[in-house]
Amino acid sequence: MNEFLTGAADGSLPVSDGMPIADTEHTDAVGKEEIAEAVSILQRYKAGKSNLEKRIIANEKWFRQRHWENERDGKIKQTGWLFSAIANKHADFMDNFPEVNVSAREPGDENAAKALTAVIPVVLDRAGWKQTYSDGSYEKIKTGTAVYMVGWDPNASNGLGDVAIRTVDGLNIFWEPGIEDIQDSANVFTVELMSHDAIVSEYPDRPELKELSAPSIDVSRYSFDESIDTSDKSYVVNWYRKRKVGDRTVLHYCRFVQDIVLYASENDPALRDRGWYDHGLYPFVFDVFFPDKGTPAGFGLIDISKDTQEDLDEINALMVEGAKRAARVRYFMRDNAAVNAAEFCDLNRDIVHVAGGLDEMNVREIARPDVSAGAVNLQQYKINEMKENTFNRDVNSGGTGGTTTAAGIGALQEAGSKVSRDIISQTYNSFKLICQMIIELIRQFYDTPRYFRIIGEDKLQQYASFDNSELTARPVENEFGVDFGMKEPIFDLNVKVAKSNTWSRAAQNQDIINFYGMGFFNPEQSTQALACLSVLEIDNKDELIDVIKKNGLKEQFNAQFLPLLLNMANVYAPDIGIQAVEAAAAAGLVDPAAMTQTGAPHGGAAAAGQARQGAAPARSADTDINGGMKQSSAYMDKQTSIARERTAPR
Repeated sequence: MNEFLTGAADGSLPVSDGMPIADTEHTDAVGKEEIAEAVSILQRYKAGKSNLEKRIIANEKWFRQRHWENERDGKIKQTGWLFSAIANKHADFMDNFPEVNVSAREPGDENAAKALTAVIPVVLDRAGWKQTYSDGSYEKIKTGTAVYMVGWDPNASNGLGDVAIRTVDGLNIFWEPGIEDIQDSANVFTVELMSHDAIVSEYPDRPELKELSAPSIDVSRYSFDESIDTSDKSYVVNWYRKRKVGDRTVLHYCRFVQDIVLYASENDPALRDRGWYDHGLYPFVFDVFFPDKGTPAGFGLIDISKDTQEDLDEINALMVEGAKRAARVRYFMRDNAAVNAAEFCDLNRDIVHVAGGLDEMNVREIARPDVSAGAVNLQQYKINEMKENTFNRDVNSGGTGGTTTAAGIGALQEAGSKVSRDIISQTYNSFKLICQMIIELIRQFYDTPRYFRIIGEDKLQQYASFDNSELTARPVENEFGVDFGMKEPIFDLNVKVAKSNTWSRAAQNQDIINFYGMGFFNPEQSTQALACLSVLEIDNKDELIDVIKKNGLKEQFNAQFLPLLLNMANVYAPDIGIQAVEAAAAAGLVDPAAMTQTGAPHGGAAAAGQARQGAAPARSADTDINGGMKQSSAYMDKQTSIARERTAPR
């Protein structure tokens, strides 16, 4: 669990084998005394978080269905109702995978906003965001909190550096007890267990690391199947703290093991006043399932449903035991019964020997108990309780409740998933914070242009060069001789679903098909279609409006300007007229077939156009560009006559 290491005003940092080294030309601001104080603070933070850590460890056992381990001699078997609910909720998170749209607050920043909208998804993809999002979603559901770290990895992109995002285990991060926003903590610590050999290999120029002893810090751990020997390992601590420098809040970072400082930004002249990241925030985002007072962490699905799961396990164990007893035939046999008991119990024997007479008093079947109807009803009640408590009703798992129509099924799914949408909305808020940190890191470190393969406005892949030149601070225009200093572009973020849900994609596709059937894409109905769209709330509304407007412009051009171009070309400059019409066709404003239309006198541009296209079929003046009958227009005939008169040679 290596921290992302970077810094320096120009995006660089003194490094040794890829790791930062401390400056030795000045007195260090962070030394052994400061580290001892930091360890004391860390121990205090850990003590305040002990109850949360116990709950996280217990919840992990419940998720792995090990909650009955070593209890009741293994007679209690686990049922998977709670696990199924967790898996279903995780699927909801993945079906609503988020994507971001960046909007500018000022007109001059629109190009930068469009570039960020296209670049951020590529940055996220390179950082493995989808897998990180999946892992974080599991943590959020299980423990109630997903912790994301957004930092800069200087080794990414072949040493060029790039944004890196990963999850942080809830057991390995510590904050000030009592705060609810992680940014309000005086210090934040993360720890990672590393072998002494790995530490020495990362810092080969530090001979004191060869004398590392056993770990001096104890961190809670999960109950693993295998045992982990920590005798040759130590906890490397990453210490973040905020300090005031003038009127600015500066974030500083220190990495140490035991009492040895591996790196400290306060000891680095390039970062002493600037800080670790320019945004001055702890690089952590907490995404909670349900919020809890007095802590930035929350509680999850296991916390509210494990008691019901425990009841179901016990009821199921009793019912299984009862079913086994009911299926097994047992007998009473008198001590002096003249029946060979060994042969009687051997089911492979066809003959059982009996000495003397035989009646029902010698051997009698023991009554077999049936599974209680009350137990069955109680089990079903607990199952329904589990479904309600985990918001995992039948409709959320694909049930239709007898409904057969697509609209009815869709309405049921929408109504049944309202709690999931509410919980996922908090994830979208956290994702917005992650994207804001990404923008700030791009603003700080993207000094060198880099290329991205993006999806352009025409929905085709293209390559674009991008750097931070449009994101850095620039002077504010003076007013009345007053200098307002520098200002950085500010952007608004809007998070939406990336349409990974099959039902959502199908519904959106069906909407477009319905629009087509209603004539929305007919150029002659563009005005009515735009009026209808103006009051509709649909996805990709702006793109749809743009397509309809372009269709309307094509129709207007064909109806009003094409005849005038042909007539003017016939009189003045046939070659220029041909070029104008061909340019309009290349721009998509007119159908190329319209160049063979005989709306102008034979010869000139029309004749030349027909010659260029070879033996194109002749069209009547009463046919349109698609070969259909053209509606006569007295207005257009009059305008054509006026144009001919005005352009005739004098």
